[in-house]
Amino acid sequence: MNASTQQTGVALADVVQVLEDLYPPATAQSWDRVGLVAGDPEQQVRRVLLAVDPTLDVVAEAVRTGADLVVTHHPLLLRGIHSVATTSAKGATVTELVVNDVALYCAHTNADVADPGVGQALAAACGLAATQALTLAEDQELGRVGELPTPVTLRALAERLADALPPTAGGVRVSGDPDALVQRVAVLGGAGDGEFAAVRRAGADVYVTSDLRHHPALEAREEARAAARAGRPATPYLVDAGHYASEWLWLPGLRELLLSRLDVEVEISSVRTDPWDLVVGARPDEDPTTDHPVEGDRP
Repeated sequence: MNASTQQTGVALADVVQVLEDLYPPATAQSWDRVGLVAGDPEQQVRRVLLAVDPTLDVVAEAVRTGADLVVTHHPLLLRGIHSVATTSAKGATVTELVVNDVALYCAHTNADVADPGVGQALAAACGLAATQALTLAEDQELGRVGELPTPVTLRALAERLADALPPTAGGVRVSGDPDALVQRVAVLGGAGDGEFAAVRRAGADVYVTSDLRHHPALEAREEARAAARAGRPATPYLVDAGHYASEWLWLPGLRELLLSRLDVEVEISSVRTDPWDLVVGARPDEDPTTDHPVEGDRP
């Protein structure tokens, strides 16, 4: 970086323009809240910090490291608030941003549907190259589906993905025969248990997403088992990569895009914004038949 850039930086408005060229706000879903949340378009940006979530710890890291702008995937103000007093987390976050002259920009569902975007990053981590849209959301492509060069076991796919993801307490959850071969893979970063119909239409062997709730996931696996009794494959198998982790994969690509377009420093936050800290009592995957006591079995 040259000396003049170190002194003056780039106008926030210019950074916003680059972000909105990459992720047009008009492609965000109608319920979403994306764009510039805090900051003066005329202020100078020398250092950008990228994160999945605009948490208090992320903002503190921005202040500590001298970042002028935080770019996050998830919005800070998705739902209406009526106060920015520091007595609430959102109020304290807004106050810290404003007091320290740190701008905040959010690219959410417009980054999900972008090319390259969140979907392509997750697909690449699974080993997919050429992909197509899994489904459409408000006329925008959402999720990806494609074929691995050669079939791999479900376990090997999950392990490959785990190696690419940031570590979290929950790790990667898998439903299905770990030795089953899979090749056609559907992916959707973030919460994806509303798209099982699209996954089945796509003929995917495995669905990689996150936030899989008990009932939708169980019903999807029960339908697959019913299909197996009729002589069809017991697919799709399920891989839950975790919400934070599956979308974190987008950040390194965003960093490279910004560095190629702007004369600024860009760093990825070291803060893990996954909300879980530990897992207790998880069943080892080597023991698939562990019984759970029912009410009548308890002494």
